Amino acid sequence: MKCSFLRGITVAAAAILVSVGSLAGAQGNAPAAPPTPSSTGAPSGKADPLPSWNRGASRDAITAFVKRVTTRGGKDFVPLPERIAVFDNDGTLWAEQPMYFQLAFALDRVKALAPQHPEWKAQEPFKSVLAGDLKGVLAGGERALMEIIASTHAGITTEEFEGVVKAWLASAKHPKSGLFYTQMVYQPMLELLGYLRANGFKTFIVSGGGVEFMRGFAEKAYGIPPEQVIGSTGKLKFELREGKAVLLKLPEIQFVDDKAGKPAAIQAQIGRRPIAAFGNSDGDLEMLQWTASGPGPHFSLYVHHTDAEREWAYDRASSIGKLDKGLDAATAGGWTVVSMKDDWKRIFPSPR
Repeated sequence: MKCSFLRGITVAAAAILVSVGSLAGAQGNAPAAPPTPSSTGAPSGKADPLPSWNRGASRDAITAFVKRVTTRGGKDFVPLPERIAVFDNDGTLWAEQPMYFQLAFALDRVKALAPQHPEWKAQEPFKSVLAGDLKGVLAGGERALMEIIASTHAGITTEEFEGVVKAWLASAKHPKSGLFYTQMVYQPMLELLGYLRANGFKTFIVSGGGVEFMRGFAEKAYGIPPEQVIGSTGKLKFELREGKAVLLKLPEIQFVDDKAGKPAAIQAQIGRRPIAAFGNSDGDLEMLQWTASGPGPHFSLYVHHTDAEREWAYDRASSIGKLDKGLDAATAGGWTVVSMKDDWKRIFPSPR
């Protein structure tokens, strides 16, 4: 498990210890239960399919590309089976500050399991987690994080884990906004997913996050079914329990779906090069480069976090979602870079 996955978690945890600004733009107080996203399906009639997008170059680039590849008889027409669009998750479809939401899940899971493990009160790194001492957790390095991930993500079946994730998402709230984590999906990106699907695209998540974690909410949050979610994977073990076949999650990493791993995973699991790719960090760069290197029409887009009032503003110097080489590549390649501040009318869905 000593890999970039754990190093990413280490960086994420460290980021909690620094000030990242307030989320002044969080829209309203959280309701009693997480709402259903307001626009994950296909737009109907002649209604504006992208109502949360400001008119401008970014929106025009999206609609022009979709028109080109869906106009039958046009030189750039793309048949339905080849209309593949891939999306990163953290920072692209939902927020990722001040730490990756899956790390928040793991830390909360330690607290939830603590009554079953009284020894954790005196055993690091659990002692530090229970005391809220993140400096103490980080002092243990990758080994400490290995123990946390193993204790919170393994030793149960895939079905049990899915249930745990759904229960956590139904109750846990973001430390800055006070919103449920599933309320912190980006409304403009929900509309974009629906717009693409209405025009014959098949949409996939390709993220460095844990695949079983994301499958616990992706269909309800984004309209993306579990078979279209690609992520980092842990090893699984087949077992028969009282005559019932189950898959047990093991405390070992199988594959890290980040950076160069993303195009490799796309090829292995989808079998087609995407014609559209969407990300927000250098971890998505290779996925966007591979998409942009395709033989036909293609579209690469970065979501740039530029709105310190309604969300966060960060890029080249950030410890989470760093966008440095990707910005340079976007400029050189003529890719679309969406400014949250300038291109989006709103960030999050309206609370219900």
